Amino acid sequence: MEGEPTLRLRVFDLNCWAIRYLSKRRQERVRLIGDTLRREGFDLVLLQEVWSEKDYSDLKVKLSGCYPFSHYFRSGVIGSGLCVFSRFPILDTLLYQYSLNGYPYMLQHGDWFCGKSVGLPGSRAGVGVGVTAPLLSLSLQLHAEYCRDKDAYLPHRLVQAWELAQFIRHTSKAADVVLLGGDLNMHPEDVGIRLLRGWTGLHDAFAEAAHFEGCKNGCTLVPDNCFTDKSEMLPFPLGIRIDYILYKAISSFTVKCEELKTTTGPAPGMDIPFSDHEAVMATLHIQRQGQPAGTTLGTADLALADVVTEARTEVGAGLRAAQRQRYSSGRMAVLALLLLLLQAVAALGTLAGLGAEQPFPKLSFCLLAFLALGVLVLATGLHLFHTMEVKMLHGTEDQMWMALRALQERP
Repeated sequence: MEGEPTLRLRVFDLNCWAIRYLSKRRQERVRLIGDTLRREGFDLVLLQEVWSEKDYSDLKVKLSGCYPFSHYFRSGVIGSGLCVFSRFPILDTLLYQYSLNGYPYMLQHGDWFCGKSVGLPGSRAGVGVGVTAPLLSLSLQLHAEYCRDKDAYLPHRLVQAWELAQFIRHTSKAADVVLLGGDLNMHPEDVGIRLLRGWTGLHDAFAEAAHFEGCKNGCTLVPDNCFTDKSEMLPFPLGIRIDYILYKAISSFTVKCEELKTTTGPAPGMDIPFSDHEAVMATLHIQRQGQPAGTTLGTADLALADVVTEARTEVGAGLRAAQRQRYSSGRMAVLALLLLLLQAVAALGTLAGLGAEQPFPKLSFCLLAFLALGVLVLATGLHLFHTMEVKMLHGTEDQMWMALRALQERP
């Protein structure tokens, strides 16, 4: 509404790719990110993959003058990698770790050890004199895709997208504005991003921006970046867009995206970019309006029902695959246990004097026993893990079915 107080909010989002000992030129890039953030003076900074708490501490010291409020979210074995820097006071924080997050035995991917999560800092932004808006901002990262043709992690990523959507709906009731930034590891038309946006009513800053400047189609993972794997980008010569800034107003406020930018290659005056991802920068206008806008799912119920149905089908396929893996690991554990029992019977027979005319092969017996014990422990661990996976997938499938039924029953 013309004449109402307005807040111009500048947001910076970046997957920093700052893995200690593995990421190329990590310390140099972290210093470069800190220098840029201090110089540009954004209102809110959402960072992912800051795996080293020392890197966060260095950034906090460097940025304390222009971003007096910050928080680092800790989870998993090596941490969530999520941190937030804000010009506005952070009133409270909350970390939600997804129930499914890949497989612990896929060591080359490592998502399970990270404890992928969504971090929520609640703050209050000033909108004009004496007018404030409770701002709910979220920094997050979903499970990586790795292989698009044979995406074994799609059911897990859909569970994460569903839990994220439910998390937003239940935690945003006391907020006026919801702002989400992060690496969603999904293309704009993937079922997961459509489910998230449809169920929460979030708007895509790239699609809504009045002015855009940066990589073509808003891509944030591009072949021209010197840190990207060129072989993985061959199917996408222009790049892919997997980093997003999403937003919505809930009560008596409106939010519009005035401008959206992405970085393009090396930082100014440098020979390297900030990360293997391009940064996303949005300028949002938050304005108070006369009447409360109310809440909305943001899409037609029939279209949303189709998205939920598609997501539920994929989760169901993942559930059946998990059940097969649970059965296979359980059968392997039973066979290993039977082998140990047979060895125990053979050892008891030897001690009882049976077959004393034959020398007892102690070395071979011990090696076979250790092998069987190792298989038993491994198979039992896998069986327990896949049992929990089946429960989580089944629970999400039931939730989606209830949501779908509620959509279909609406007049």
